[in-house]
Parts: sequence; structure tokens; C-alpha cells
Amino acid sequence: MATTVKLHTGAQIPIVGLGTWKSPPGKVAEAVKAAIAAGYRHIDGAFVYDNEAEVGEGVNAMIKEGVVKREDLFIVSKLWCTFHKKSLVRKAFEKTLSDLKLDYLDLYLVHWPMGFKDGEEQFPLNCAGEVITDDTHFLETWEGMEELVDAGLVKAIGISNFNKEQIEAILNKPGLKHKPANNQVECHPYLTQEKLINYCHSQGISVTAYSPLGSPDRPWAKPEDPSLLEDPSIKAIAEKHSKTPAQILIRFHIQRNVIVIPKSITPARIQENFQVFDFELSEEEMKTILGFNRNWRVCPMQWGTKHKDYPFHAEF
Repeated sequence: MATTVKLHTGAQIPIVGLGTWKSPPGKVAEAVKAAIAAGYRHIDGAFVYDNEAEVGEGVNAMIKEGVVKREDLFIVSKLWCTFHKKSLVRKAFEKTLSDLKLDYLDLYLVHWPMGFKDGEEQFPLNCAGEVITDDTHFLETWEGMEELVDAGLVKAIGISNFNKEQIEAILNKPGLKHKPANNQVECHPYLTQEKLINYCHSQGISVTAYSPLGSPDRPWAKPEDPSLLEDPSIKAIAEKHSKTPAQILIRFHIQRNVIVIPKSITPARIQENFQVFDFELSEEEMKTILGFNRNWRVCPMQWGTKHKDYPFHAEF
């Protein structure tokens, strides 16, 4: 069973990585260390998670201890929406790099296709509670991303939360220098993303699934929301394999050749989430899990629905 996915650049990205969204400062450095000790070699982060300095602390501690070399690791970060002007891309990237205390990244993603008004506020909202746009277009942002590759600061660039039409806009951009290597999107059995994944794979773009466990700790969860980890059908499949529901949800992506980044700060769970290479879901079980799709999003980004580049009005 392949434990990596090959990017069109030739690089290998480990198929299971540690997610760090919502990992609180004070906990995330230890989580990163526990993950690397457990065998993880892929760490996913972002500027907007407000914890990159600690992620870097964890990574650098393990390098210093000789547990891993930098070149064994695959480190990912994301450009936030307030830095979409071409002139701001490098500044934002350099902030991430200095917080992480690294001299290059393996993959850097445009976090959302929507540009927000630049400034200190990460979510600049108007009085109606809608995000204030910066009037950029992500094709301009992409040129700034390409410059990072040409400068040797990042090995590959990609996108996140882009729909098919938005990906096509990049692929068809006149003078395109570097095509996206990855699209990171929300994906789990309630949002299976079959059409988008098939499209990306057909274009040589790898896909990473975020919130693969349904993000039970999301701040805006409502009591009536469906819970993947408590889903009786997932629990039944888990029991059959003597695995946990989380391990089933992670394995589901691996068998679709989708990279998956479960987040945890608990060492036992971090280890458990990586113990997914010693069993296989049957074709029947995969079909059953795909049948749970209900196009339900953990991250609908509702304050961006009026933005000209809001990605989720399209079918996929």
C-alpha cells in the first residue's frame, strides 16, 4: 500500500499528515513532536491558524534531536486571504517561513480563492457581517505564488477550496509557469467530493482532505449537526475491522488516493490516526461509505457567500 502520493513535480507527499487547525498554542508543539515520533512526516499548517511559531518549534526540536532530517519532512502552509495582492504574497510567505524557522516549504497553498481587504484583521467584515473584498483576482495571486517557486523558497504550490471553474481558470491562464500541484478541500463521507476529486486527478492535481473526521471541535458546531464519529454505519465497519471510527474515516481517503490530514493534540490519538496501513476496506464498504454523501459542509465560510470568488455556489 503506497504511503505517499506523487505530485506532478515528482515530489512524494506522505498520504497521512498531521492537521493543526484549532490546535491551541501551548499544545501544538508537543502534538507535532508526538506525530513525528509516531512516524508522521507530513505537517499541515497555515498562517491563519495563529500557531506556526509553535509548529516550527516542534519540527525544529525533532530535527535537533536527530529524529528526522529536514528533507525527510513535508511541510505545508497556506497564504491567507488578506495577502492576495501580488505584491503581498512574498511578505506573507516570509512571515510563515520565519515563524516556522525553516528555509523552504514543500508546499504552499492559496488558502481560499477569495481576496480580503489587506490589513491586520484576518476577517475584515462590513456592518452586514460580510467579508470586505480587496478587488484582486486569484490569477494575480497565482503569479505571486509562482515567484516563490522561481526564488527557490517553495518546492510546489497549490490551492485550497477552489472549485472546478476556478482551477480551470488557473490551468488556462496565459503565461502559466507552474500549475497547481494540490487542491486541499473539505472531504469526508458526508461530503465525498467525487466529481471534484475525479476532475483534479484527471488534471494531475493531487487532492488533500481536510476535516476528514467531520471536525467535531469546530467552534460553530450545533447540537443537531450530524456526527461522523458517532455514525452507526461507520461504527459497524470499524468493529468489523477491530479499528476505531476515526481509522475507518482516514482509511476511506487513502483508498481513494486522497491525502488526509486528521488533526489531534492527543498523543494516543495521533498514533491511532497513523495506524491505518495494516487493513483494507472492501469495495462494498467503500461503496457504502460513499453512499453517505449529503453535501454537508463543516466549513461553508458563510460570511463569504456574497464574495465574487466564493467557491461553493457551483456544484463542484
